[in-house]
Amino acid sequence: MCDTLPDAEIYLSQPGLGVVLGARVLAEFGDDTTRYADARARKNYAGTSPITRQSGKKKTVPARYVHNDRLIAALNRQAFAALRASPGARAYYDRLRARGVGHHAALRQLGNRLVGILHGCLKTATAYDETTAWAHQRQDLHAAA
Repeated sequence: MCDTLPDAEIYLSQPGLGVVLGARVLAEFGDDTTRYADARARKNYAGTSPITRQSGKKKTVPARYVHNDRLIAALNRQAFAALRASPGARAYYDRLRARGVGHHAALRQLGNRLVGILHGCLKTATAYDETTAWAHQRQDLHAAA
């Protein structure tokens, strides 16, 4: 990834993103800072956010099947690599698996969370920080105890 590209440092600071994968994610999202109004818009474009369908008493939450294949593949690889690079990502994944969520669905949810973290970092122009990114998990664990 070229260091002269805007936000290259922020992309490279993300867990699971190296030079090649970071370049792919940056290329697929684009470098226009005004393109995504909020994290939800970025997640929807990435195809990581689920679709909630509800009718009466029935509610289903299937995965999105219409998405940018190159971007979703890169984000899935990032989520898998983040399991080793980030203790917060690993804890999030382990909690999902303990609730009975399958491996691929848990990776998809982790990827969705990582896209939200990336959006926040880009919005504030700050590099990834492990304690800030996963602070909500510690608060949830303290509240449950």
